[in-house]
Amino acid sequence: MCPLLVANLDIVVLSLRMEKYILGAGMTGLAAGMSSGIRVLEAEESPGGICSSYYMRPGEKDRLSEPPSDGDAFRFEIGGGHWIFGGDPLVLDLIRRLVPVKKYVRRSSVYFSDQQLFVPYPIQNNLRYLDPKSARNIISEIGDTGGPSRTLKEWTANSFGPTLSNLFFHPFHERYTAGLYDQITPQDSYKSPVNRAHVLEGAESTPSAVGYNVEYIYPRGGLDNLARNLASRCNVLYGKRITEIDLENKTIRLSNKDVRGYRQLISTLPLNTVMRLSGLEAEMAPDPATSVLVLNIGAERGPGCPDAHWLYIPDSKSGFHRLGFYSNVDKSFLPASSRAGQDRVSIYVETAYRHGKPTDIEIEQYSESVISELQDWGFTGKIETVDPTWIEVAYTWSYPDSAWRKQALEMLRDRGIFQVGRYGRWIFQGIADSIRDGLVAGSSFAK
Repeated sequence: MCPLLVANLDIVVLSLRMEKYILGAGMTGLAAGMSSGIRVLEAEESPGGICSSYYMRPGEKDRLSEPPSDGDAFRFEIGGGHWIFGGDPLVLDLIRRLVPVKKYVRRSSVYFSDQQLFVPYPIQNNLRYLDPKSARNIISEIGDTGGPSRTLKEWTANSFGPTLSNLFFHPFHERYTAGLYDQITPQDSYKSPVNRAHVLEGAESTPSAVGYNVEYIYPRGGLDNLARNLASRCNVLYGKRITEIDLENKTIRLSNKDVRGYRQLISTLPLNTVMRLSGLEAEMAPDPATSVLVLNIGAERGPGCPDAHWLYIPDSKSGFHRLGFYSNVDKSFLPASSRAGQDRVSIYVETAYRHGKPTDIEIEQYSESVISELQDWGFTGKIETVDPTWIEVAYTWSYPDSAWRKQALEMLRDRGIFQVGRYGRWIFQGIADSIRDGLVAGSSFAK
């Protein structure tokens, strides 16, 4: 056969094998897969990504992907509590059609452990819980912009003044951002609204609820129900971890040595990860991300355990910044035998990191420190199960005047890789908005 003909046949065969793919079967990728019919490549053996639920029996260490038949297990989530707030009404309607949901009204506080003081969130609108002198100082200082706000630290100082910043915002954000607080641009200001009228109202009486997550929904029976229902409407290939994206030959290399040709990609993987996998570098240094160690704990309920859904902690000795109570949101997070009396509690504890995952020994020591602190506070009694989960890219940030995100997205787009979702586009958003992004991206790629 003519060599030229053979070469042409090879090109034809390769082009026939080149497909469109969706990378990642988290909520965004599943929504894109559902609206497009395109294959979804997922590294794990189950869908949902960091929004995956799992189950653990008291006294045991094995994770179960589904609840046991007798229901006697704690339910946890990989990345801590994920509550569905805000979002387009059409997306929320879709979620309700996929799974039955329950609606909740937020119960959240700042907890000062040294004073054993709970101040409802947002703290600036509940100054009546603080001592009168501090409250008067905060009222006189709040809303005085006082100068430019290039960094998150400058924004909080200019928005809330020195008294409230030193009391809460500075120590909390130092932990929440793992030390990036004075280096990154302000973002997500709706989480800490500044309204002087609400501040004055809350100094005397209960103000109107503001901020994010005022009301939210959660699937009955667990977030895994939503992930599985989405996945049942997709063509998901599990166990397909991507190790390289070859831009020149338009191929994806997988951890099992499989190589797949592609025409275009919808990627929900973190933007920095895809840049690394594809060997690209923008002109500017990458914007930072922080990792989070989530410690999932099942325990006997302590005598001082609050009824909050979650707490913001500025002064924990162990270093964690947020503490959530799954079972205060819904008793279905508890083993079936404890749901009537609620003598147990299901908890998640979040600590942020910047420079890589701690060692197993460090995690074990940290876990012991957290447990001791929770027991000292009276939040827990006897611990029945502890399970750490690690989120490599948990929160994404930007440096002042950085164009890295824009450059990276454009470089990938020009090469047929379209980043979507919270981590793909390097922005903060909730589950509902991530599902919306996936539906839109998938529709544009539909066969």
